[in-house]
Amino acid sequence: ADGNPRGEAATFSEDLQVVDTDGPSVELSARDDLDDVRSALVLGLRDYFRKVGVKDAVVGLSGGIDSALVATLAVEALGSEHVVGLAMPSQYSSDHSLNDAEDLAKRLGIQFHVVPIKDVFESYRGELASVMAAHPAKAGWKDLTEENLQSRIRGATLMAFSNRTGAFVLTTGNKSECAVGYCTLYGDTCGGL
Repeated sequence: ADGNPRGEAATFSEDLQVVDTDGPSVELSARDDLDDVRSALVLGLRDYFRKVGVKDAVVGLSGGIDSALVATLAVEALGSEHVVGLAMPSQYSSDHSLNDAEDLAKRLGIQFHVVPIKDVFESYRGELASVMAAHPAKAGWKDLTEENLQSRIRGATLMAFSNRTGAFVLTTGNKSECAVGYCTLYGDTCGGL
């Protein structure tokens, strides 16, 4: 009735507390906002997978921080035996990126596969050449065709793996990219969660 807390339950995990509402006030524990966000994301992933009946996840590993974070959260939520990382280098990928992706997979103890997309990209580019030549990019517009094509090939590769194995694709894009449109529809945004 006086507005003071009488008890505090654990955050983002099951807990049972018996609280005497007439008892003394308690001091709430100091909170670490970043740890709460991590705990909430792990709980959300774990609960979602349980509720939809899926056990495995696949993550496209680029060697960057976004995919590293998603893979790490997935391992914490599902266990390393339920997460697979796919690296999909193109002719524009650096050895450093591929090495970082492989190192992350080893550190997390997850399966890791390399699926080069260079030949698929070149095939797309060749098949599209005549129609693209007939329709040049609009004046003043940056031509994003090839950049987005790579992302969409990666998205299709992840979805093919998902269809074959039943592993759920986790999207690695972040809110900032989506908010400003710096992402590729059906590419970076590919995934169920």
